[in-house]
This record gives sequence, C-alpha cells and structure tokens, in this order.
Amino acid sequence: MLRYIFNRLLAALITFMLVITLTFFLMQAVPGSPFLGEENPRPEIVERMNERYGLDQPVLVQFKNYVVQLLHGDLGISIKMKWGEEVTSIIASRVPVSAQVGLIAFLLGIGVGIPMGTLAALRAGHITDRAIIVFCAIFVSIPGFVLATILMYTVGVRLKLVPFIGLPNWQAYILPVACLCLRPISFISRLTRSNMLDALSQDYIKTARAKGLTEVVVLFKHALRNAIIPVVTYIGPQMVGILTGSFVIEKIFTIPGLSRYFVDSISGRDYPLIMGTTIFFGFFLILMNFIVDMLYGVIDPRIKRA
Repeated sequence: MLRYIFNRLLAALITFMLVITLTFFLMQAVPGSPFLGEENPRPEIVERMNERYGLDQPVLVQFKNYVVQLLHGDLGISIKMKWGEEVTSIIASRVPVSAQVGLIAFLLGIGVGIPMGTLAALRAGHITDRAIIVFCAIFVSIPGFVLATILMYTVGVRLKLVPFIGLPNWQAYILPVACLCLRPISFISRLTRSNMLDALSQDYIKTARAKGLTEVVVLFKHALRNAIIPVVTYIGPQMVGILTGSFVIEKIFTIPGLSRYFVDSISGRDYPLIMGTTIFFGFFLILMNFIVDMLYGVIDPRIKRA
C-alpha cells in the first residue's frame, strides 16, 4: 500500500512540475505584452513597467525567479485585474464563489446520475430505461453555452421565474447549477448503466444469487461496487471543472468566480494571474486524480498490488 501511494505521489509531483514549466514557457512564447494595449503608452513607461515586474530579464532567469517565489508560496502580483493585489488573495476570494455553485452541481451529478443509471440497468428494455436513455442523449449532446443561453432566455427573460445575473439570492443558483450538473448527470447515468449491465451478466453475480444473498446485497455490494470504478475515473477530473466553475457558465451568468477572472486575465495578458490560476487548476486536477487513484485501491484492493 505504501509503495502504491508513493508511486502515485511521485507521478503527481512530476506532472505538477510539467504543468508549471509548460504554462510558463508557452505564456512567454505568445507575442505581445500586458502593457501594450489600446492606450499605446510611451516606450519609457513600458520599459519601467517591464522592469518593475521583471519582464525585462531573460526568460530562464524569469522562470528561476518564479519557481523560487512559488516555493515560498508567492504567486506574484496581478498586473491588470486588481492592480497591486496578490494573486493568492484574488484566488482565495474567488474560489469560494465558484465552489458554492460547483459543489451543489457536483453533488447532484453523483446523487442523481448513479441512481438513475442503476435504475436504467435494472429496468433494461422497459419504458423507464428508454426515457432515461433519451434524457441522457439530449443533455450529453447539448453544449453548455447553448443550454445556458436557452435556460436564460426561456426561464429568466421570458418567464421571469428566477434571476440570472450574479448570485443575489438562492434562486439565482438554479440556472447555473442546472447548466453545470445536467451533462454530468447524463454522462454518469450512461456510464453507470452500461457497467451495471455488464456486471449483472457476470458469473460472480449468478454465484452470489445462488448462495441465497438478498438482491440488495447482490446489487450494491457486488454489482455496483465493480461497476463504479469507471464512474470514479470520470468523476475525478469532472469534479475539478464543476467545483472551480465553468469558464463559459460563469461568463454568461456574470458570476464573479475564479474561471471568469481566468478568462479576463488571458485577454488582459495578466501573466502572474494566468500562471497563478493555471497552477491552481492544475494542482486541483492532480489532487483529484490522486484521490481517484486512492479510491481505486479502496473499491478494488487488487489495484494496490498493481
């Protein structure tokens, strides 16, 4: 078990370093400067600003300085989004906003998707199964920005049932949460259904029933436990996107979350904020994948010996 954890931690550390390195050098390779906007500042002002943020130094020197700062927990200072404010404080203030919406959507995705897929597998071929298949096919196929636009126009603008700008009250969570959770619900349902059907056809299920075990024990202890592994694989990375907020969804519904700041930082070439948010997203994704690997070992102990 310790070797299994060590190998996963080592892989996570290497991946994290690759994310930092690739992001930094790809960002530097993009032509332009954060100080060359529509206002066309004087060359001496641009030179002083580059010197202030260390952008006048060679790329390798900048990378070394950034890594040293990162090891001390310093992500730098934002250039444009909130001038003079530390990137860490910007991320810390925006993450809770995205997480509030994302956590609700994530819990709905798991809490509705897995039971719905299990029900479809148990009722395979019946009208319930067909209705769930149609539901999943529709919402898996619709892109998030299209669904957000449709819900905003019909429910928000035409029917005026719920607010759709910002998060002034709990009703304002309904539309963005729906846009974030309907696709995961559909995908998890389909994945659970197909794996449950496969598990229910295996010999060990027939053996468990022949031993006289109750149907509840057969379904949840034997069939679902084996069918859930591919679902866990999907849940890990999906959790990152949902909890941190969708870039498009936050932009459409004017939610002041981290994803919206990330999009604005790219358009404004705010290098410290781009690096800070990318590192945060990357770390979160790697962490979720590590947790998924640990869950594999809990669900199927044979994986720990691989």
